[in-house]
Amino acid sequence: MSPASAYSAPVENRVTSAPAPLVRTLRLRKEFPAGAVGLLKRIRLTVKAVDDVNLDIYPGETLGLVGESGSGKSTLGRLILGLIKPSSGEVFFDGQELGALSRRALRRLRRQMQLVFQDPYSSLNPRMRVQSIVGEGLEIHKLKRGDEKRARIIELLQMVGLDAQALGRYPHEFSGGQRQRIGIARALAVEPQFIVLDEPVSALDVSIQAQIINLLQDLQARLNLTYLFIAHDLRVVEHVSRRVAIMYVGKIVEIADRDEIYRNPRHPYTRALLSAVPTVKVDERTERIRLPGEMPSPLNPPPGCRFHPRCPYAIDICKRVEPALEANQSGHAVACHVFPAS
Repeated sequence: MSPASAYSAPVENRVTSAPAPLVRTLRLRKEFPAGAVGLLKRIRLTVKAVDDVNLDIYPGETLGLVGESGSGKSTLGRLILGLIKPSSGEVFFDGQELGALSRRALRRLRRQMQLVFQDPYSSLNPRMRVQSIVGEGLEIHKLKRGDEKRARIIELLQMVGLDAQALGRYPHEFSGGQRQRIGIARALAVEPQFIVLDEPVSALDVSIQAQIINLLQDLQARLNLTYLFIAHDLRVVEHVSRRVAIMYVGKIVEIADRDEIYRNPRHPYTRALLSAVPTVKVDERTERIRLPGEMPSPLNPPPGCRFHPRCPYAIDICKRVEPALEANQSGHAVACHVFPAS
């Protein structure tokens, strides 16, 4: 069985009209201090983890966010959830700007936004039993108590494919896939609208990946959830996403509907990523595009287009002028001087 064939059919989580976005970011930036250099250490260095990101995520959809390690994907997810504060820019959730909310209002809103972590081994407290792990959100938000709380926890475990026997056990007594199911149940406990899935299957075996992906799709259909699915595996993203955004050194360089971006990638970085996706179908195989060098450090990104040192198509303007992310009439947006969306 090939990895892709283990998944259910590609999800069709389509937005039927043009609703207001559930999540919106405007000119979002996040810089982290990275020490100082020079005489008397007067030159302060910063890591530009997320740089000028504008992004919309619509109710009921899955937006896939793809890029190499260190591109800023996880930082963007945490900015959206309000877990870290942006250096500048705004994050809106259901029309409310997170930075304008009081601590109490933000805490209430966080019920609607949850996170499923990449590593099911380190994301669960090894000293807590499953009943306490899954029920923690119910306690914090005072949603259920006593027998009602226990019944809700059992319901959540059954929802993710576990049973009541798991209540009194510790995380180390479960497999990796089962631990990820516990993490998903914990995220669902407070009945969120939006979940950031931060590489939720990358630490799992392929067969278990398929089970977790299918579970996430079933839960989305059942509970009308909205996902930001962060990944580096384009096979997985193709099966779960309605739209796909490509991120490189803190910037979104291309975003489009799933079918469009897989059929007609415009940015050279997207083309290189897609060329590396293995397939068993001979007629779908393409020549592998091997990029020279490594992704530049966000501590000192290159001028102009950040991809130009590795791009085989780069021209002079790419080295001097940063391309804007511009969309054509179909909504396919690309930040590239050589291959614009239009």
